[in-house]
Amino acid sequence: MDSIAPADASPRPVDYSRVFTQAIDRLHAEGRYRVFIDILRNKGMFPNARCFHGHNGPKPITVWCSNDYLAMGQHPDVIAAMESALHDVGAGSGGTRNIGGNTHYHVDLEGELADLHGKEAALLFTSGYVSNDATLSTLAKVLPGCIIYSDELNHASMIAGIRNSGCEKRVWRHNDVAHLEELLAADDPAVPKLIAFESVYSMDGDIAPIHAICDLADKYNALTYLDEVHAVGMYGARGGGISERDDAAKRLTIIEGTLGKAFGVMGGYIAADRTIIDVIRSYAPGFIFTTSLSPVLVAGALASVRHLKASSAERDGQQAAAARLKSMFADAGLPVMSSTTHIVPLMVGDPVKAKRISDILLAEYGVYVQPINYPTVPRGTERLRFTPGPAHDAAMMAELTAALVEIWERLELRVAA
Repeated sequence: MDSIAPADASPRPVDYSRVFTQAIDRLHAEGRYRVFIDILRNKGMFPNARCFHGHNGPKPITVWCSNDYLAMGQHPDVIAAMESALHDVGAGSGGTRNIGGNTHYHVDLEGELADLHGKEAALLFTSGYVSNDATLSTLAKVLPGCIIYSDELNHASMIAGIRNSGCEKRVWRHNDVAHLEELLAADDPAVPKLIAFESVYSMDGDIAPIHAICDLADKYNALTYLDEVHAVGMYGARGGGISERDDAAKRLTIIEGTLGKAFGVMGGYIAADRTIIDVIRSYAPGFIFTTSLSPVLVAGALASVRHLKASSAERDGQQAAAARLKSMFADAGLPVMSSTTHIVPLMVGDPVKAKRISDILLAEYGVYVQPINYPTVPRGTERLRFTPGPAHDAAMMAELTAALVEIWERLELRVAA
């Protein structure tokens, strides 16, 4: 009888390439593989840009999905301030704030941001994502036993900060203050509590009931953390956000914002009382160990914040443009989602179709708008998200609407009831 060779018990080596390829293949199969479009904006001519994607040389396009809502990234005062700073101090900050990055531009901008929100102090970060992650994770660690109550539609950066804190969390149904109170009431009154939420939810374009949430915070002795990234510069007499517009800023413990959307540059920040700011400055690794923003960027953001504190023309123009586009979409029978803000979402409900519409708009009509798919929005709610600004005129909107109607008919998509 022939002998049987012993089985080789040694484990097979991991095929790393196969694992990575499968991860990308899954995204393609689900229709949510992200493609970054290769473009350059034309200085002083926004929303006009040049697209290099799939072309031999640049093709003129119109940008409809930028978060530079007010085109402040193109504003002459902002560009001049950045050029001046570049020639004054050079390109970089020199390191972390502790070592070499605490330029006077940083000090001035933090003062302007604190004033914007009616707070004692402010602190700059390299991005809005970092400011949320670093602040929320640090707060909970400084407050032993803290529980964070998070709106279910909070941004990924807030979710990351809460997760990284290691604290207990309670997720409350979106903008449902009754559910929030149920959760608050069920926990030990002696335990530190923090309610984290946004003012404008950028995918649906709805607004949080800030005063009602603050009422619950007062009742249950909770701190409040408001993400205003899609509202700063956009709302309020000086651009302080929804909390300024609704006279609620003084009731909030911490207000977080970005310099990369309506202010048109880059960076994130928080504003609060001096002690809280000092705690985050002193304990947050995401602040302490990161090279600070270039003074060139800070100078541009400073010019933008100062301009929008004094000028409402950009805000008024943007609100008028958003209202006009919503009306045009609705009149054309396109499935525009209800929104009380500057966000104009158009429901598609399928990731493959959303990507297909985006591709046709770019290739055939010179219109750039990115599809919004899972995990940014829930599966089955994939959409196109338009952000018309003060420079998007009626003729552009008419051309866009006609293009969308043609594509909807071509692809036999569902229209609004």
